[in-house]
Amino acid sequence: MVDISYYTSEALTLLHSLIGIPSISREEEAAADFLQNYIEENGIMTGRSGNNIWCISPMFDINKPTILLNSHIDTVKPVNGWRKHPFTSKTENGKIYGLGSNDAGGSVVSLLQVYRHLSSTEQSYNLIFLASCEEEVSGKNGIESVLPQLPPITLGIVGEPTEMHPAIAEKGLMVIDVTAHGRSGHAARNEGDNAIYKILPDVEWFRTYRFPKESTLLGPVKMSVTQINAGTQHNVIPDTCSIVVDIRSNECYSNQELFDEICKHIQSEAKARSFRLNSSSIDINHPFVQRAIQLGKTPYGSPTLSDQALMPFPSVKIGPGKSSRSHTADEYILISEIEEAIGTYIQILDGLTI
Repeated sequence: MVDISYYTSEALTLLHSLIGIPSISREEEAAADFLQNYIEENGIMTGRSGNNIWCISPMFDINKPTILLNSHIDTVKPVNGWRKHPFTSKTENGKIYGLGSNDAGGSVVSLLQVYRHLSSTEQSYNLIFLASCEEEVSGKNGIESVLPQLPPITLGIVGEPTEMHPAIAEKGLMVIDVTAHGRSGHAARNEGDNAIYKILPDVEWFRTYRFPKESTLLGPVKMSVTQINAGTQHNVIPDTCSIVVDIRSNECYSNQELFDEICKHIQSEAKARSFRLNSSSIDINHPFVQRAIQLGKTPYGSPTLSDQALMPFPSVKIGPGKSSRSHTADEYILISEIEEAIGTYIQILDGLTI
């Protein structure tokens, strides 16, 4: 019989400590140091690269498939409106308040306790726990830099606040910069070629175009013009106008495919900042997903991005907390959610065959 109350107590103690250590993206060193020391004090060997910490089950067998338990230690900066101190954990009415409590400290501490339990039992798979950094900024020093240093992975479990329902698909992200070129001139005379006017048809195209392939889980590809910049002063015709377009892809298209199609339709110059963050999905019939369904969990498609986008293997996003609490003032997670998470993860993973 698994003592969930023991693991929950351990998880809560660790979460209180981590909240008290600021770990803004790219500034996670102190939190990584603390977590590494905590793990090693529990008799578990660690590996480290930058501010990424991992453990590999001591009974590792290269002939077995490998499951990765992953969540991130970094947070966004505190938003305006906090009434409590973001870096001081506070427990009230069964809630733990603090920056990163929900996104994704609750997942980090829960998955670590699950690793502690399952890595000491005989399973048909190997287990790796990875606490990664730079997730909130999709940084290149985060999980993307670590995966090549780990053994081949068969399945990734990504801890993010999903109320312990499995997100079996996730939208990707591509940001493109679009620039129209005109010719400057004096606004009082009939001079120049106004770059703002030249880009307007492209703005309208981004607003109205619909890619034909829609996902049953994620819906259509979503394109939003989110920034615009042009002009130097009121009496000068602008010779350039640039816009930024936020594109949320579904699993029907790669980001490269979307970019190529966009370039066929617009007149202005387009440059993608990256093609790295593609949409991801896992078969609903995967044994992990099926076990979650048997426990009453509901698979769904997630509109928010995570490190799943950087995993070149099947993965599922599932963790304690609610996504709507992330990046908000007075962020919190319920103690009961952490307790449920540890129990649910173990129920799904113990004895799983993949």
